[in-house]
Amino acid sequence: MTVFAAAMDRIYANPSMAAAAVWISATTSEERPIRVIRRAPDRITEFGAGHFVSDTMMVDVRVSDLPDPRTGDLIVIGADSFTVQGEPVRDRERLIWALDLRPS
Repeated sequence: MTVFAAAMDRIYANPSMAAAAVWISATTSEERPIRVIRRAPDRITEFGAGHFVSDTMMVDVRVSDLPDPRTGDLIVIGADSFTVQGEPVRDRERLIWALDLRPS
């Protein structure tokens, strides 16, 4: 294990940084407990001469917790359910998935 991977494990174990969640496969209904770091960046969309700012919901998940997320999978965080939209993207070190979510 690299030093970076060990640091990520500590961050995801910290309850102040990461939250418990459940991943549910859209194809097999398999369930798996995971830890996620929530992000909610604003997204700017251009339409003609106008610029629109919209809220987004993203989570970061360790590849070791979730090896193969797919569009349509469900992520449940507490009482909130979200659907993965778009293609999941890994970081440069291939340790973290960035998942774009929409409310279910």
